[in-house]
Amino acid sequence: MYATSGLRKREVFSLIKDDIDWERRMIMPKSRSGATKRRWVSFYNVESEEAMKEYLATGEDNLPKLFRISDHTFVRIWKAAYEKTGVKVTPQVLREWFCDEMGRLGVPDRYVDAFCGRAPKAVLARRYSDFSPEKLKEIYDKANLRVLD
Repeated sequence: MYATSGLRKREVFSLIKDDIDWERRMIMPKSRSGATKRRWVSFYNVESEEAMKEYLATGEDNLPKLFRISDHTFVRIWKAAYEKTGVKVTPQVLREWFCDEMGRLGVPDRYVDAFCGRAPKAVLARRYSDFSPEKLKEIYDKANLRVLD
């Protein structure tokens, strides 16, 4: 989810099932305050969708929280992954990878910023860009982001 959405650690960790539009694979994280953080929408790819379906099948469907792990377990999972692979991967590293990869796939910076919940800085982006969920979905799908291919 981190690698395919560009969201911040806490945004993913605090998602509830109602924050997800399952048909469009669209994420609508809770609003954040601040000059640079905005409530846009982001998306996740088919790889994440498959992993989430598998993960959700292991738990109780009536719980609202999407990811049902504690902070301690969260840290332990990332540490175990590092010990197993020798590669230090964190939510921040995956967020940075997302930004780099989307840029490599030809997604304009203003839309990468929108997926990541950053407010656009340029006048062109702020005033004349379409940040509707439909447009963002079109751009995300066209990029065809893949993690494991």
